[in-house]
Amino acid sequence: MRILGIDPGLRITGFGVLEAEGAQLRYVASGRITSNEREPLPSRIATLFSGIREVVDTWQPTHAAVEIVFVNVNPQSTLLLGQARGAALSALTATGLPVAEYTALQVKQAVVGHGKANKDQVQYMVARLLALAAAPGADAADALACAICHAHAARGMGALGGPGARRRGGRIIARRPA
Repeated sequence: MRILGIDPGLRITGFGVLEAEGAQLRYVASGRITSNEREPLPSRIATLFSGIREVVDTWQPTHAAVEIVFVNVNPQSTLLLGQARGAALSALTATGLPVAEYTALQVKQAVVGHGKANKDQVQYMVARLLALAAAPGADAADALACAICHAHAARGMGALGGPGARRRGGRIIARRPA
């Protein structure tokens, strides 16, 4: 199973690709998709959408996992993050990938062992779990952590709903028509 993890953000969206075979995890790729803050919102959303589609075309994942947006103190920031997340979900479902969603708490518990982990702890554990020479940047590490969380969930649940299934925390919430 090749998993694409996405850490959505309007300015920077992190992505990470790994392969999971049983309990074995292997790093494939990671990086960031950035949008220009000076461009209008629709252009920025289009940049994220096309960037995610390009990542899917390049790395050919079989599953995707996206972090669920948390509520921020600033409502405007939360709305913008939600729009970036919507662009990511749209790009992924348009390709027919099964998409799972996980909270930050679930991701941190899967990677670090507790939900209150900080960014440095997540980066360190991602590097350890994937046998990387150095910790990836924060955005890529969060995306890889989301993919790792999905790999753990997949082992615990067997098949993840087949093509077109979209999952939230382990249950299918939508299925794209075949």
